Amino acid sequence: MDYQNIINPLYICGFFLTKLASLCLELLSCVLMKETLRYLAGIAGPSGYGSNSTAEQVTELPSWPSCSLFSPQLTAIVTGATSGIGAETARVLAKRGVRIVIPARNLRKAEEVKEKILRESPRAEILVLEIDLSSFTSISRFCSEFLSLGLPLNILINNAGVFSQKMEFSEEKMEMTFATNYLGHYLLTELLLEKMIETAAETGVQGRIINVSSVIHSWVNKETFCFNKMLSPKIYNGTRAYAQSKLANILHAKEMARQLKARNARVTINAVHPGIVKTGIVRAHKGFITDSLYFIASKLLKTISQGASTTCYAALSPQVEGVSGKYFADCNERACSALANDEREARKLWKQTRVMIQRRLGQ
Repeated sequence: MDYQNIINPLYICGFFLTKLASLCLELLSCVLMKETLRYLAGIAGPSGYGSNSTAEQVTELPSWPSCSLFSPQLTAIVTGATSGIGAETARVLAKRGVRIVIPARNLRKAEEVKEKILRESPRAEILVLEIDLSSFTSISRFCSEFLSLGLPLNILINNAGVFSQKMEFSEEKMEMTFATNYLGHYLLTELLLEKMIETAAETGVQGRIINVSSVIHSWVNKETFCFNKMLSPKIYNGTRAYAQSKLANILHAKEMARQLKARNARVTINAVHPGIVKTGIVRAHKGFITDSLYFIASKLLKTISQGASTTCYAALSPQVEGVSGKYFADCNERACSALANDEREARKLWKQTRVMIQRRLGQ
């Protein structure tokens, strides 16, 4: 018998599965290559903006009816506005006529940002209030102080973030990165939410909450995403802690969007990835290799103004009206990780956080 002529079904099945896997990898490579080229070239997405768009470009007045002189003045709270993307966000929104509230731990730096904004936009209204986002007591005090001013609140931008290579703890004895990046913004949002809902109802202008996250959230897997371990990790890794806090920011946005929709509230919440921002690359040596690497890196990194563009777009764009619980990058809606899309995980994290904070505050 000629066994070579006998067709083995298992062999055929394995052959086609191998080919299918190879084809899938090729397609994935093509998609990734296409997205990379789109990013490098700054090609605009469906919104009309792309990776090269700046915060000023995406908020130019002619296409922004929500910021016209005939609309009521908007009020925005921008955390982390004493430097970098936060300061640029505050500057551009102020330039567009938005009243800015800067919560800051370092009041001197906040006043310097305020003075810089006023030099460019003399009619801007900037308020500076003290806060430590790693402290529940400080956050509660800030919210009480802000609410006592009787101001409306249209926009809340949860932008502040820390990255620490060594393990540090907040005054509530919680890991500092998680406490500042996620827990602090969770509590801030909770304490200001009713004011935002009230403002939206009174003015007819939709309220918007923006959680500044990062693409690094996709590095986290479900097995390592444990609430109690993130509060007090036995083994600390700075990158992992940062990634976990940024995943928590997206899950927070997902669950809050669900709750706001259930309440019929005119407030939306979305998460954004600002991109990796250029903070200055130093070339110690010259030469073809060094210059080539510098050239490539400079194309991949964003300027601060480009980094602030997606936040400003999500805060003001008419195109985002009614959009909630989504993830944006380069001023366009993007897919986030499967874990970040897990509704059960989002609800579980929200409940765990609420119980823990209520217990710590004695409520």
